[in-house]
Amino acid sequence: MKPIYFDHAATTPPRPEVIEAMLPYYREKWGNPSSLHAPGREAAEARDGARKQVADLLGALPEEIVFTSGGTEADNQALVGAAIAQEKKGNHIITSAVEHHAVLHTAQFLERHGLKVTYLPVDSGGLVDPEDLRKAITDKTILVSIMHANNEIGTIHPIAEIGAICREREVLFHTDAVQTVGHLPVSVRQMNIDVLSLSAHKFYGPKGVGALFVRKGVRIAPLIRGGGHERGRRSSTENVPGIVGLGEACRLAAEEMDWEMKHNAELRDRLIEGVLERVPDSILTGHPTQRLPNNASFCARYIEGESMLLSLGFEQIYVSSGSACTSGSLEASHVLLAIGLPHDVAHGSVRVSVGRGNTVEEVDRFLDVFPSIVERLRAMSPISGGRPASDFEGMPDFHDHEEAHQ
Repeated sequence: MKPIYFDHAATTPPRPEVIEAMLPYYREKWGNPSSLHAPGREAAEARDGARKQVADLLGALPEEIVFTSGGTEADNQALVGAAIAQEKKGNHIITSAVEHHAVLHTAQFLERHGLKVTYLPVDSGGLVDPEDLRKAITDKTILVSIMHANNEIGTIHPIAEIGAICREREVLFHTDAVQTVGHLPVSVRQMNIDVLSLSAHKFYGPKGVGALFVRKGVRIAPLIRGGGHERGRRSSTENVPGIVGLGEACRLAAEEMDWEMKHNAELRDRLIEGVLERVPDSILTGHPTQRLPNNASFCARYIEGESMLLSLGFEQIYVSSGSACTSGSLEASHVLLAIGLPHDVAHGSVRVSVGRGNTVEEVDRFLDVFPSIVERLRAMSPISGGRPASDFEGMPDFHDHEEAHQ
């Protein structure tokens, strides 16, 4: 039986058009874009053409795009670079409790080096309250970093409203848009964004390349120094093939986004409805409506997410338990704990993220297989006492768990 890949939030398969666009820059157009001779100019033109494609997708200017090795580097440069560049203004950063570790671990690093960090709470759907942000900003605040959409539970934050508050208070606003660029419309002007991180491999581009949008006039110190590349904002000879692939992925995303959003949302809704209907005592995590078109994330009580992941893997259905960066860990997801789920429930998480190549038939196969897997695992679970899944019908639903969150 054909394998089913349902882990597009972790990475996506590079599109054939992307690979074809990249190949000439490995085979015959391999010049250094910093060189002044013809091969170098040819590479520089390709790099700059891709820069415009990225800028066009974001509603930005080409000179506002800095190429990086991916979203993690972009997030690190946004936080550390802002802290260095604005150290005379203040020493306070605000972020949320549900950020990707690329932001959270960087914020913790800055704390160890003397900065103050406020971690905003979220509600049971995973949303930051803009009023909490407004109250947290002080005259020492130099940066707010709130992700556009959560990589685990798919919740989409009110970024335009958050950006407007930051603009009003004259505080830089960064958003980790790794899960949204290429999948949702993103306009850095309309959304009041000063700095934005993205990664090519999340929307059918190559791994190892990403970008940082830095609004004209904003000062972000470089992390990597030495050659003055990217107008002095990120030294190192540019990965021209990867950059070309990123540009092509942006071009394709702009052309086909409306179709892909509709396609993914239809599969997502079919998955969510099917799981909640067929798996007793299952919980949809994340906001019920303000969520990514491709994200269906659940918790099934009384069993471990890793057990469900492995069992689905035996059926050649590939999903994740929480985010890809933590799926090998036995620790409960910080995101699920932040939305108020108890540890024992948070351990039973599965994230299903569909993509442009998935079909209704694949969703239906998942829905045929998944309930029996849960039934079997619950029968073996010491937590459930070996009771069948049917015994858990009518149990309290932790999706509405404001009390637990407080």
